[in-house]
Amino acid sequence: MVRALHVGDDGWPLMGEVVGRGELIIMLHGGGPDHYSMRPLADRLAGRYRVALPDIRGYGASRCPDPTLHRWDQYVSDVIAIIHALDDTCAHLVGAGLGGTIVLRTCLQHPRIARSAVVISAEAIEDDADKAADTDLMDRFAERARSRGLQAAWELFIPDLQPLIANLVAEAIPRADAHSAAAAASIGHDRAFATVEDLRRIDTATLVIAGDDIRHPECLAHSLADVLPRGVLAEVSMSRQFVNAEDMAHAFGPAIENFLRRTSDRDTRVHED
Repeated sequence: MVRALHVGDDGWPLMGEVVGRGELIIMLHGGGPDHYSMRPLADRLAGRYRVALPDIRGYGASRCPDPTLHRWDQYVSDVIAIIHALDDTCAHLVGAGLGGTIVLRTCLQHPRIARSAVVISAEAIEDDADKAADTDLMDRFAERARSRGLQAAWELFIPDLQPLIANLVAEAIPRADAHSAAAAASIGHDRAFATVEDLRRIDTATLVIAGDDIRHPECLAHSLADVLPRGVLAEVSMSRQFVNAEDMAHAFGPAIENFLRRTSDRDTRVHED
């Protein structure tokens, strides 16, 4: 059941669902889809964990048409606020694409908040020229969304997306608000990381699941696993054979569950010692 997970001082509610019981997981979808894209994966983990599935600000039911409220620091603050609203002080963090970037930023800024992290299809970390081009593309997306609607706006991206992401985006469009999506595109003006080296300070145990398109390059996953002090590259990876959220959950669920179990067991041994 979709409900308000948190209402910030700015008045915009963060909507989503919570499934299962146990240690808390905050599970964040990619840019374009909404939390339903992660629901099958959450259901696989709900036997052992309490999984919060927010619609990220500006996506799905989390309406927020104010462009000034779409910044990486704001997204991180939203994660922290949801954890506290659910009466907890820390959580496992799982994110895909945009959600993965938020996970990494949260680990960097609030290291004690994250029990562990899982990053699926990490977003490309561009150089200056590529970042400028991406910002221009996001501005064009926003203009189209406001003037012609979300279907026309997504035509700028869908031809270059792998089938799974394209299908998840298409499924989410009827649940999205065009003005909120346009506002969310202003994140293109805020830079998450300058280089992969920025992430070397993250000391959270992190499972990295590689992507396989130009916006989520496989090579970045290998770099992350090398740079992160406690990074682990998963044996599974994104595939163009995936067509829906169930495919992703079936492929990634066991690897994520095993990683989370090992992390929790290791933390328990440390506390006992």
